[in-house]
Amino acid sequence: MELYYSFSVLIVLAAIFSYANIRFLKLPGTIGIMIIAMLVSAIIRIAGTIFFPTISEEFRQLFNSLDFNEILMGAMLNFLLFAGALHVNIFDLKNLRWTIGTYATISVVLSAFIIATILFYVAPLFGIQIPYIYCLLFGTLISPTDPIVVLGILKQAKVPKTIETKITGESLFNDGVAVVMFAVVLEVATNTQFDPSWQAISILFLEEAGGGILLGLLLGYSASKAIKKIDDYKVTALITLSIVMGGFLIAKTLHFSSPLAMVVAGLIIGNYGQKFAMTETTKDYLNKFWELIDEIMNAILFLFIGFELLLIDDILGQILLGILTIFIVLFARTLSIYIPAKTILRKNTYSKGSLIVLVWGGIRGGVSIALVLSMPNSEWKELLLEITYVVVLFSIVVQGLTVGKVAKKVLKEDTEEAKEEEVEEYLNSTKL
Repeated sequence: MELYYSFSVLIVLAAIFSYANIRFLKLPGTIGIMIIAMLVSAIIRIAGTIFFPTISEEFRQLFNSLDFNEILMGAMLNFLLFAGALHVNIFDLKNLRWTIGTYATISVVLSAFIIATILFYVAPLFGIQIPYIYCLLFGTLISPTDPIVVLGILKQAKVPKTIETKITGESLFNDGVAVVMFAVVLEVATNTQFDPSWQAISILFLEEAGGGILLGLLLGYSASKAIKKIDDYKVTALITLSIVMGGFLIAKTLHFSSPLAMVVAGLIIGNYGQKFAMTETTKDYLNKFWELIDEIMNAILFLFIGFELLLIDDILGQILLGILTIFIVLFARTLSIYIPAKTILRKNTYSKGSLIVLVWGGIRGGVSIALVLSMPNSEWKELLLEITYVVVLFSIVVQGLTVGKVAKKVLKEDTEEAKEEEVEEYLNSTKL
């Protein structure tokens, strides 16, 4: 019953905060909920300890008793990724497969090492000497863009379709690479017996990522075939629900990547399944069903992120290092996007504006917090949690609220520059 009580409190708070946001703040739903949760957390920490110490301690114990890493990475992430992939056009991803594949792999690794190297040399300026392996650990957990945050924000940002597909595709697939890389670096940092050879890393990656993709293919295809033989939207919803919940159990047992499995299964059911196996009525009910689940899960997730402020003992302790880390992460994101775009992907056309949107649209969120919380207790965990939280808050609030405006401005400038170049070319041709 303890779990039921905790979940009941979360749902009630999510409903109240959602109403308050729509009624007064009028911000994008998820961001509004997070900001209200942060304000409540600050009030509880400041005023609660003086006037309501019992309530303050009960709130702290409630969120301290919940395993955020297990709840997000083990449950919520699978629902949210499946719901997000369900509405993605697979042909859009196919046309941009090399771009998305590069950003989801090479860019993540490149960003992690850039962040680690700069942090290693900058931290001593604040009187802190962080071992390089822990700097790299931070680089791996903060480099991947958060698919949950990205999918939620891009719905309302009105970003051009091509750029939205690149950012969405990258965020859906880079979790597999980031989680495997994080696991390897964590083993190196905490297990002296682990041999980080290319063979060991390759086997781990193939097992996690390759196994997850194959499992997703099997689940998505078999579910689509089963749905095709019936015409009942209630049973169809139950089948998709079982894919997510049962698929997670299978992936966990076989040590496969459940996020990748859910993305692939969602893509297949959302494209092949909806096109060939469902009637219009079933598709309509299924989309509304998963849209509702997506909204509920997102509300709870951002509520969690806001209330994580209660669990950080000294959020102001390393605020200056955290603020500097924001610029380090943005700089690394810029290089990890620009370098592949101008080298590996040089055959593709990238305007200056589109690259800026890709950089600014790389938003971090709950996945980064979940990964840092999954670290075993050490002298560096609290420090990494503090700077991770600062970066995530900036990313969600500042980047999340402005990505639409940035896209509109820079892409408009691109259009104007293109028109000027066309006029100049025309004038030059007439002179000849």
